[in-house]
Amino acid sequence: MNDFSDLEIELEKLRPVQPSENLVTQIERALAEAPGSAATAGVLPRTQRLHWNWVTLGLGVAAAAFLVLARIDSDHSVKQAPATASAPPVSSRTTPEKADQLVVSDLSQVVYNTRNEGLLFADDSAQPVRRVRSQTRETLQWRNPSTGASLRVSYPSEEIELIPISGQ
Repeated sequence: MNDFSDLEIELEKLRPVQPSENLVTQIERALAEAPGSAATAGVLPRTQRLHWNWVTLGLGVAAAAFLVLARIDSDHSVKQAPATASAPPVSSRTTPEKADQLVVSDLSQVVYNTRNEGLLFADDSAQPVRRVRSQTRETLQWRNPSTGASLRVSYPSEEIELIPISGQ
């Protein structure tokens, strides 16, 4: 026969043992002495407490708002002289070339992509270097103060940087 069928037959013959009279009386006595209302399944009333993480978050937001407002107020605190009706001095020696010159009014450089291209060995170096490629857009703006005309030039550029790596 199969070993599992023998084991199954033996397990079917097993029956639980009857509890002793001493155990039954101890359980009855413990139930009789127990208070009427006992917490069941670990359900306990939740205590009311202040959540400190919300308080610190609120204080942090308030401090940040204060710093932003203080920065804005300090920018506008420059005293301006009252406007008076006066004409600027007219120079009799102004030349048309100087009046029509463009003056640089704005220069911006925006890096919009930087990527690490890994390690490599340069031609004249025994140590590895890391190649980092940066792509930028530069914008220059010139303005003619007398006519108000402006010229804006924007062009992309790419920079490859070789950074030496030591200790490898």
